[in-house]
Amino acid sequence: MNPASQPDSATDTPAEQADVRPARRWRIVAGASVAVALAAAAGYWLQYGRHWVSTEDAYVEGNVVQVTSQVGGVVTAILADNTDLVESGKTLVELNGVDAQLALAAAQAQLARTVRQVRGQFAAAGQDRANVELRSADLARAQEDMARRSALAASGAISGEELVHATHAVRTAKASLAMANEQLKRNQALVERTSVDSHPDVQAAAAQVRNASIALSRTRIPAPVGGVITKRSVQVGQRVSAGAPMMSVVPLDHLWVTANLKESQLRDIRLGQPVTLTTDLYGDGVVYHGRVIGQDAGTGSAFALLPAQNATGNWIKVVQRVPVRIALTPAEVAAHPLQIGLSMKVSVDTRSRDGKRLIAVDASGQNYRTVVFADELARADEFVRRIVEENL
Repeated sequence: MNPASQPDSATDTPAEQADVRPARRWRIVAGASVAVALAAAAGYWLQYGRHWVSTEDAYVEGNVVQVTSQVGGVVTAILADNTDLVESGKTLVELNGVDAQLALAAAQAQLARTVRQVRGQFAAAGQDRANVELRSADLARAQEDMARRSALAASGAISGEELVHATHAVRTAKASLAMANEQLKRNQALVERTSVDSHPDVQAAAAQVRNASIALSRTRIPAPVGGVITKRSVQVGQRVSAGAPMMSVVPLDHLWVTANLKESQLRDIRLGQPVTLTTDLYGDGVVYHGRVIGQDAGTGSAFALLPAQNATGNWIKVVQRVPVRIALTPAEVAAHPLQIGLSMKVSVDTRSRDGKRLIAVDASGQNYRTVVFADELARADEFVRRIVEENL
């Protein structure tokens, strides 16, 4: 081998040595940059990142309110369909109400007749009181006649037969008074301590009117809450029974997010912690803000339709997840509407750990209420009041 062909740094030209220096310099700069980046990442994680718990196993949830009938009947009209936005109390379905109208008319007639009959009972009681006064006057007159005849009979001015007749007249008057008193007690027992509108017979007839009136009003089925119609299954002409679901209403102004966190992520989760959320629907440009309001009572597998039987067969440990409920800011949901079932990316800020891990014993729960049925009895009472007044 020719020694002249061996590389020798001592014999490198100045140009070759100049090419080596920048390469070394770039390697040093790259290594330093990586070290700085790692240090920055570690600092960020220690300062901020370790206080955040994130998951993409989160979904939008809400109330799916079923619309059902309280009475059976044949559907004559459907006034809303899927995707329609309805207000609370709007009539959604109408049933054939002919039978209910006839029942209401019969109940109204019975109530009117009962009011008049009770008025007759009050009048009979008044007549009996007058009859008692009349019989009392007859008895007093008969007793005076007997007293005068008794005095005259002692002197022989009248015959003994007249005295006997006077005595019989007193006995007859006493019996008539006793009979009048018993008749007064009988009729007064039907009306004492009551009035026409509070009489038991009137109240019973009024209850029938209320029942028929409410049954008629229930042939028009309202929306229990305001929201979007979904899952309509009823058809015109279909005969539905009481309690059969016909459609559902989803109030999109009251939604929440259920984040299924791993059991290892729950250590620092507390009630009231702030949460930031994004969804694939709007992308990372739209950020929602919420707060943790509770955790479920168990893991998702514990309440599954077919829970795992870990006591049988070969056991393999699977990390469990617990549903965590997150309340959303209503204004943000109104600005960027969401729908049930949309996937969300959730990040919980766990720096503040003052709240309780689970719901406190004295914590107030979520309340749901509808008022669309609140005036059913009031309308029925108006029917009763009008009928009673017309027949008094």
